[in-house]
Amino acid sequence: MKIRELVDYWEKHARGRLSRTVHSVQLSDAAEARLSDLARRYPVRSRESLLRNLLSAAMDELESGFPYVEGNKVVAVDEDGYEIYEDVGITPRFLALTKQHMQELKQKKADQTPA
Repeated sequence: MKIRELVDYWEKHARGRLSRTVHSVQLSDAAEARLSDLARRYPVRSRESLLRNLLSAAMDELESGFPYVEGNKVVAVDEDGYEIYEDVGITPRFLALTKQHMQELKQKKADQTPA
């Protein structure tokens, strides 16, 4: 989700599974003022929900902004017959670590669920 899509998202709905990990952040005065403005504009949303959505959108945007670094290995051929090379930049490692952490979170949650 793009940050610019958040307002539409907040207007329509907000659902999702939350981790049990709580993070504490100290905002700059300017960020606090903007958060206060958003909280007034969207009173149904808690400040925590607004921050969570903003952070999630920023992470998505960060991931999509990682540069593609062409490797030597051909991983596919497009519909026009052009070879597509593996990405050897930061994206594959970021996605692999994200997947690993998601699996660890799921396992931790499963271990804590009573049988």
